[in-house]
Amino acid sequence: QVQLEESGGGLVQAGGSLRLSCAASGRTFSTYAMGWFRQAPGKEREFVATISWSGGTTYYANSVKGRFTISRDNAKNTVYLQMNSLKPEDTAVYYCGASALATSSTRRYDYWGQGTQVTVSS
Repeated sequence: QVQLEESGGGLVQAGGSLRLSCAASGRTFSTYAMGWFRQAPGKEREFVATISWSGGTTYYANSVKGRFTISRDNAKNTVYLQMNSLKPEDTAVYYCGASALATSSTRRYDYWGQGTQVTVSS
């Protein structure tokens, strides 16, 4: 069992930056791949980024590639999402998830956090 809690969301102007954190409970955090997803009002949850259990492999959605960076600290049971050059279209609730594999498929994630709101003003 893994419990996840996101933090770091907020209101930022276009072009600004935010860093999201996802803290995990449980000793098995380092065995899970982790992912960030987002959901805007009226839209389905979409993939943002994922990282393997070791941190050696990362994948990004094309819409965030070059602007967002996912990383993890297994000693702190935490995964991060550094978001730079934010755009209004990045506005959404951001969720972290834990999966056996680093994948963009929401169906492969076994555990989810409650989400944190990110709002980018123009």
